[in-house]
Amino acid sequence: MFCRTSLLLSVIVYLIVGGSNIDGPKHGKVVVCYLASSAMLRKPPAKFEILDIDPTLCTHIFYSFAGLDEESYTNKSLNQLLDIEQDNGNAGYKYLTGIKKSYPHIKVTLSLGGWNEGSEQFSEMAGNRWERFRFIRSVMQYLEKYEFDGLDIIWKYPTVGSGTPEDKDNFVTLVKELKEAFLPYGYILSASLSNIREIMSSAYDLVNLNRYLDFIYLLGNDYRGPWRRTVGASAPLKGLSKRDDRNVEYIIKYLLSFGLSPDKLVLAILFTGQTFILRESDVKNIEFGKTKAVGFYGFSGPYINGFNMYGYNEVCLDLKNNSKWVYHWDKESSTPYLRDGRRIITYDDTRSIANKVKLGIEYNIAGFMAWSIDTDDFKGLCDMPNDTYTYMDFTVRFNDITKEKFWQDSSKIPNTQTDSDGNVYGYLRNKQIFGLKQNNFRNYPLLRTINEAIYIALEEKKIVDTINLATTSLKEQKYEQNIGDYSDTHIPCEITCSKVCFYEPGY
Repeated sequence: MFCRTSLLLSVIVYLIVGGSNIDGPKHGKVVVCYLASSAMLRKPPAKFEILDIDPTLCTHIFYSFAGLDEESYTNKSLNQLLDIEQDNGNAGYKYLTGIKKSYPHIKVTLSLGGWNEGSEQFSEMAGNRWERFRFIRSVMQYLEKYEFDGLDIIWKYPTVGSGTPEDKDNFVTLVKELKEAFLPYGYILSASLSNIREIMSSAYDLVNLNRYLDFIYLLGNDYRGPWRRTVGASAPLKGLSKRDDRNVEYIIKYLLSFGLSPDKLVLAILFTGQTFILRESDVKNIEFGKTKAVGFYGFSGPYINGFNMYGYNEVCLDLKNNSKWVYHWDKESSTPYLRDGRRIITYDDTRSIANKVKLGIEYNIAGFMAWSIDTDDFKGLCDMPNDTYTYMDFTVRFNDITKEKFWQDSSKIPNTQTDSDGNVYGYLRNKQIFGLKQNNFRNYPLLRTINEAIYIALEEKKIVDTINLATTSLKEQKYEQNIGDYSDTHIPCEITCSKVCFYEPGY
């Protein structure tokens, strides 16, 4: 008896089971929820509290930033009022690591460095054996005292600015010695790297960093901003041309070309957008990389006051409250943007984020970082965004799959609707599939999208891989048997992890 298993039913069951467990994501990928501690100082509605975190959507939480003392080269708090439980402090460390008591799947990591910390003190510390020893000892004491599970280093950037050429090797030495100290205690060691190829080639010995780091975080953003004097996407999915290396896909491929382990690579997805002011007000059509903008300066959002920056929570509130903004989509970069006269905001929404997740899944990377959750709509104050990534991009790809001869032979799927052209789309409109977002959840639309898109992209990849495998098998059979028509080829039923069943035609 040859089987005709419904793939779509298996997807529904898979997503409901995987998406509803209160312990955390069950898709097997890393989802890092990055938290900027400074968000706790913002004014409502952008003010963030530790209680606003939803640990069921994360596998790891990063707390930023810790600093490096310029004199002692030891780990330090950059704002004790926020971090430490003393002098009526906010006790950010205590409350964040305390989440693990209720959600033991969570790993909480301290993030050290950042743009404001610069590079000079890192360069001096890493280049001196005794200063490295002092730093590593202070880190060990810090992680134990505040119950962190590991350390992430954001050194911006070795060899660059006030750094030295020796930084490249010294960074590896620092990471190696940290890893040796961490191993007996099981601490996680990671580093967040630049996404610019010129910086990478100068700053990082990628092969050796890969040996000692547990995770490598790729900061896939800030490729373009007003400083380039043209409108563009902060994190374009693809390049403007074949020679364009400032895009997410190129830099993933660049890292993997050095032999980096895909299961260590985590892509950071930015929850903030870049702002531009057009040089001319009468421009009708915006072309990324071509339309001229006023040099260097854009404008800030109403709550976060970030330099040339709009948080997604600011974007969605503006769309809700300000009818002047007009939504547009740039297909080439897979990026949404808003326009109000001469003002432009390029950012990431549910659709563009889902496409980045799909890209990452195609390259089998370890997971994704939400940078940062305090700029998502964490309180659910905005209107729910349309699931355009399911009704548009994914639907198109799925319809292409259903045109495959093998799919049509094997997938007589019940309860699946088609449009006037015969395209399959009914199951995408079944609200059960999107259990994470459709169960009356309004908060964290971007973070929920990352998790949902992982489930969907993994399942889609299984379908495509299985069809490709079957196609290759058929071609080999045809070659070996010199068969002139695939319809004469006998294929036994094969149940895969996607529940795709290819059966012998005619049965």
